[in-house]
Amino acid sequence: MTDPAKLSRREREIMDILFSLERATTEMIREQMKAPPSGNAVRALLVILENKGYLRRHRKGREYEYKPAVQRSKAGLSALQHVIDIFYEGSFENALVAHLNREREEISPEDLLRLKRRIEESEEDQS
Repeated sequence: MTDPAKLSRREREIMDILFSLERATTEMIREQMKAPPSGNAVRALLVILENKGYLRRHRKGREYEYKPAVQRSKAGLSALQHVIDIFYEGSFENALVAHLNREREEISPEDLLRLKRRIEESEEDQS
């Protein structure tokens, strides 16, 4: 699979739609898009995504039905790593500290406790 960060805005939009619907025809995808392009443009984007390895298609009657070829969580982790690489010098710690120090919202003590537990669980899994 190629890097999700290298998907165009429309390609990401289509993948978001497919992840939420799990499988869809061209017209179903087009109906979910914001300011949708023509059906031919959507089909062209689907071919590009298929060639990049992001989705699979199979014939269903007279149409093709598309579904993601990758798990949403794997695509999300790859995209998150790209953001961390660009904005936080590749440091997960820097990204987490920036998130914890954000000014707009307070992080509740409950959220911090859950995060602490997850870190401890992760440490246990690695030992």
